Amino acid sequence: MFGTHFYNSSTRRAVSVFGSLFNDLEVVKTDSAGKVLQKIKVPLSYSPRQKILARSKNLTDPKMAIKLPRLAFEITDMTYDGQARVNKMKKFTKAKSGDDTVWKSVHAPAVYKLGFELNIMTKAQDDALQLLEQILPTFQPDYTVTITDIPDMGIKSDVPIVLNGVTINDDFMGDFLTNRTIVYTLTFEMRVKYYTGMSEAEKILYVDAYYKDTDSSENIEKQTTDGTTTPYTETIDFFNEP
Repeated sequence: MFGTHFYNSSTRRAVSVFGSLFNDLEVVKTDSAGKVLQKIKVPLSYSPRQKILARSKNLTDPKMAIKLPRLAFEITDMTYDGQARVNKMKKFTKAKSGDDTVWKSVHAPAVYKLGFELNIMTKAQDDALQLLEQILPTFQPDYTVTITDIPDMGIKSDVPIVLNGVTINDDFMGDFLTNRTIVYTLTFEMRVKYYTGMSEAEKILYVDAYYKDTDSSENIEKQTTDGTTTPYTETIDFFNEP
């Protein structure tokens, strides 16, 4: 059952789409008069926040420390979505490119809810609030994106990305040797459809129907049906038949 290899890159595609929402955020530094002094495009990476924070507090060699602000996200959990379950016998089909006599097909997908965690890490509270306010208005509480689930089949889905909550961690109570780090953690939920591998089958071009004599079991008529055959539509009124 599991011997046939296939890979639709469903999780990889979901991670790419999720990350693309936050890869163009900026922090603006201004003076007391409101004049813009610096614009910082905040780096984004797929990694746990613990690694980013550990490297940002590299006291042995400050030159090697990661500079903040920074964004990091990761998948936190995967849960089967039973409410989105569809009939297993349902199929999606499409004619093979360059050969109309062959059909490609995939079965109905299994839907899973992916939990994502986005961490905003800064040294200044104002930097964190700037990033947070660039994100929150978009999610009320969801933002819908269109994902191409199976490019070869042209199957697309409108997927809502739901913002579930925001938590704050500020370690400003540390000693003088500890760098202050402010972390805003945003939790999201996204549904991903996992399809089976594609299978191919030849198109049925015509069907031969044989009519047999019930007594002798001999063929008395043969009817061939194809895409151009006009079906037999005569209606007999048995009650008024002469």
